Amino acid sequence: MKVGFIGLGIMGRPMSKNLLKAGYELTVLETSSHGRELASLGARTAATPRALAEQSEIVITMLPNSPQVNEVVLGPNGVIEGAKPGTIVIDMSSIAPQASRDISRRLAEKGIELLDAPVSGGEPKAIEGTLTVMVGGKKEIFDKCYEVMKAMAASVTRTGEIGAGNAAKLANQIVVALNIAAMSEAFVLAGKVGVQPELVYEAIRGGLAGSTVLDAKAPLVMDRRFDPGFRINLHIKDLGNVLETAREADVPLPLTAAVMEMMQALQADGMGNDDHSSLIRYYEKLANIEVRRNMPQKPNS
Repeated sequence: MKVGFIGLGIMGRPMSKNLLKAGYELTVLETSSHGRELASLGARTAATPRALAEQSEIVITMLPNSPQVNEVVLGPNGVIEGAKPGTIVIDMSSIAPQASRDISRRLAEKGIELLDAPVSGGEPKAIEGTLTVMVGGKKEIFDKCYEVMKAMAASVTRTGEIGAGNAAKLANQIVVALNIAAMSEAFVLAGKVGVQPELVYEAIRGGLAGSTVLDAKAPLVMDRRFDPGFRINLHIKDLGNVLETAREADVPLPLTAAVMEMMQALQADGMGNDDHSSLIRYYEKLANIEVRRNMPQKPNS
């Protein structure tokens, strides 16, 4: 099967490599160093999204937000101009559900199908090929593309019609953000009262407080490793889509709104390109403490 991939960033680059490993005929855009790297591994290249679509049965996009998806898919020299009727676009970006529905309607006018299929797992799971994919779209199109998506993921689940994949991703991003905030509050409190955070982590990770988020982020925080697996800027973008969708649906989300404010404060402090686990630094600044391994013990009173 001939697959085109647009968006060779932190996530898209390893995802496209996993498609090559799985044996798919892959075409990427030649306009970046990552495109040239993929070409050295066996991918074909194209100069524009239109030219890429002309060579592909399935076009995958992995882009920052809906404006970029609109430009690449629907804009001048976009996918819509090169794709033949029957071509499938799998948008694996995280965008608002309504944006996916609008793009789907435009593509359908040309006989092109769309799946909205955002992912969760960050760069480590993109490299491993063990992402979680949440998919909206027609079941017959989902079934046709399942193996392609499974080449990049451990779990691929259809959650409903167009827009449902991104609705599930918005729910995912709420849970992840609030988990990181809760972990941050807990570790700052423990550190402030003189308890080693790594011991707290070992004590709670096997109980009800344990989570995938805790296991992924707590060790990085304690080692002060904030290089991005998922940037604060991107989580702000996702929470913006969450809050926009919530307003449209008349759903109050007070905890999500609070975490959004915290992340925006970090962005204003120049941390927008750091990992979202940097949320702990918001709390550390308030409590005048830094959470790390082997913290100084609080003297006995």
